Amino acid sequence: MDTHSFLWALFSPERLSATAKKAIRDPENEVWVSVITFWEISLKYSLGKLEMKNTIPDDLPDVAEEMGLEIMQLLPKEAAGFHKLPKLAHKDPFDRLMIWQAIQRKMILVSKDRKFREYKKHGLQVYW
Repeated sequence: MDTHSFLWALFSPERLSATAKKAIRDPENEVWVSVITFWEISLKYSLGKLEMKNTIPDDLPDVAEEMGLEIMQLLPKEAAGFHKLPKLAHKDPFDRLMIWQAIQRKMILVSKDRKFREYKKHGLQVYW
């Protein structure tokens, strides 16, 4: 899941598409949240660009595990090879790194962000 999908699953599940909700809740699916999501949330929280009720960024890894989500670490080869991701319209470095992780691991990324679709021809699978 990308960052907004994770936050919506946590705080506003009604904002998720029915398809995304079904995929996230399906016990047959392994659902992952990247450490990049925690980094993005922490940064935006510290800058005052993100408010959370009854929790702080420090709690989110435990909350993710309680939700049954797997936590995806950033591998050194993913970080080092990130320069290979084509520079298209999407500029957000957090999203671009999650896109790169999903492509490298051949995983489906749950995201509403339409700009992600630009990377389909580079191997990204997006689900919404």
